[in-house]
Amino acid sequence: MVPGISLQSLIFVCSISLHFSSGFSNDTHSGNNGKADERHATSHHGTGTKVILICIAIVAVVLFSFFLFKLWQKKKREEQYARLLKLFEEDDELEVELGLRD
Repeated sequence: MVPGISLQSLIFVCSISLHFSSGFSNDTHSGNNGKADERHATSHHGTGTKVILICIAIVAVVLFSFFLFKLWQKKKREEQYARLLKLFEEDDELEVELGLRD
């Protein structure tokens, strides 16, 4: 299995691809009625549009989550750097108390 891809996401991608393959097939299950074929075609078109919009929304949510994660990492890194600087900054009062400096 590919590292970083869970079983749930693999099943989700497979179900979406199966939905696309069944939606784009040229099978007509209705009779010779032209109106039924036309309604069937517009129904598939509407379904395909909905699936594409949902996929775009999912990608947008993933990208937004990635952006927020990177922003959180940057903030955390800045906080750690500030703590490190505070740890190594010279404290005159502490040196005087310990008798290291007059």
